Amino acid sequence: MLRLQLHWQILIALVLAVVAGRLSGVDGDLLGVTLYPVYEFIGALFMNALKMIIVPLIVSTIITGVSGLGNTQGLGRLSGKTLLFYLTTSLLAIMVGLMFVNLINPGIIDGTPAREVLGLSEAAANEAAQKVQGRSASDLTDVFLSMVPPNVVAAAANGQMLGLIFFSLLFGYFLTRIDREAGDLLSRFWSGVADVMMAMTGLIMKFAPLGVFGLVAKTVAEIGPDQLNALAFTLGSFTLSVLLALAFHVLVTLPLLLWLVGRVNPVKQFQAMMPAMLTAFSTASSSATLPLTIECVRDNAKVSNRTASFVLPLGATVNMDGTALYECVAAMFIAQAYGLQLDLVTQFTVVLVALLTSIGVAGIPAASLVAITIILATIGLPVEAIGLILAVDRILDMFRTSVNVFSDSCGAVIIARTEGETGVLQG
Repeated sequence: MLRLQLHWQILIALVLAVVAGRLSGVDGDLLGVTLYPVYEFIGALFMNALKMIIVPLIVSTIITGVSGLGNTQGLGRLSGKTLLFYLTTSLLAIMVGLMFVNLINPGIIDGTPAREVLGLSEAAANEAAQKVQGRSASDLTDVFLSMVPPNVVAAAANGQMLGLIFFSLLFGYFLTRIDREAGDLLSRFWSGVADVMMAMTGLIMKFAPLGVFGLVAKTVAEIGPDQLNALAFTLGSFTLSVLLALAFHVLVTLPLLLWLVGRVNPVKQFQAMMPAMLTAFSTASSSATLPLTIECVRDNAKVSNRTASFVLPLGATVNMDGTALYECVAAMFIAQAYGLQLDLVTQFTVVLVALLTSIGVAGIPAASLVAITIILATIGLPVEAIGLILAVDRILDMFRTSVNVFSDSCGAVIIARTEGETGVLQG
C-alpha cells in the first residue's frame, strides 16, 4: 500500500474506516481492546500534528514570499499589475464560493443541520454558537483591530491568525528595505525555515491515510446505518457546491476578464492552456505543472518570455483562486453543519482570512487544510470537522489546481495585453 500514490492510500483508508467503524460501533473491541478510543486517538494525533505546524508555516512562507517580491528589480509596474490581478481574481473566486454555498446549503439535510450525521457533538456546537452569535456590524472594527495585535507572540499562541498574517506581511515587506547584508541573512533564514516546514508538512501528510482512517472510523462508529446515506448525501452536496463554484469561476468569471480587460477570445485561451490544465488535474500541483504552464503561455498564447517568466512563477506561489474558493466553501459548510447562521460580519471575516491565507500558504502541500484550520479558528469554530473533508479532498484538489493554473495563465495574457503585446493569442 505504501507504494501507491497518496490519494489512493487515502481512498483505501476511507473505505476501511467505513467498514471498521460500521463493524465495531462504539463498544466493539479487538483482542480485548476497545476500538473506538483507538480511532479517537489516531484522529486527534493527526489533527494535533496539523495544528502544530500552522504558526511557523504561516510566518515563514509569507515572509519568504513577500520578501522575494521586493527583491525583483526593474519590474515595479509589472509587479503591481500582477498582484492587483491575483488579488482581484482570488477575491472574486471567494465571493463565487460564498454565493454557491449559501444557495446549496450543503451542511443542511431536510432543513436541519447535519451535525448528528457528521458526528459533531452538541456540546461543541453550543460552544461554537456562543462564540459567533450576537455579532453585529459594529464588530467589523474588531476584525481590523485583530489584524494589529499588541503582542504578536500572544496572538500566535491564542490562535489569532489575522494578526500573525498581517505581521508577517509587514515583516516580509520591510525585510527588503533594510541593509542588504542583514536583509539577505534574514531572507536566507526564513527561506530555510519555510523549507523545513514544507518538509514537515510533507511528512505529516504521509500519515494522512491513518488520520483519515481514525477520523472517519470514529464518526461512522457513532452513527447508525440509516445515517450513512445521509452522510454520503452531505458530502456529495459539499462536493457539488465546490465543483459548481469552480465551474462558474473558470467558465464565467475568468473568461469575462479575458474578454473585457484583455480583449482576447476566451475559447483560444482554453485551447492554448488545455495541456497544462490536464497536467495540473492529474498531478494536483501548480508547482509541478509550472514548466508546462510557461511553455503553453509562451508557445501557444504567444506571451513574451519577459511577462511569462515573471507572472507565472509568482502565480504558482500566491495566486490560488481554486484554493481560496474551496477554503471559503469548506468553512461555511462546517458552520452550516453545526447549525450556525453566520452574519455578514462573520462571512466577511471568512472572505478576508481566505484571501490572506490563499496568498500566504498556497504554495505548500496540503495548503487548503492548513488554511481551513486558520479560518475555523478565526471565526470560533472547532477544526476537527475538517477530517471528513479529507474524504473528498483529493478529487477536489485536482479540480481546483486546474482552476489555479488557468487563472495564472489568464493573468499572464491580460497583463501582456496591457503591456502592449499585440501578438497574444494570435495565429
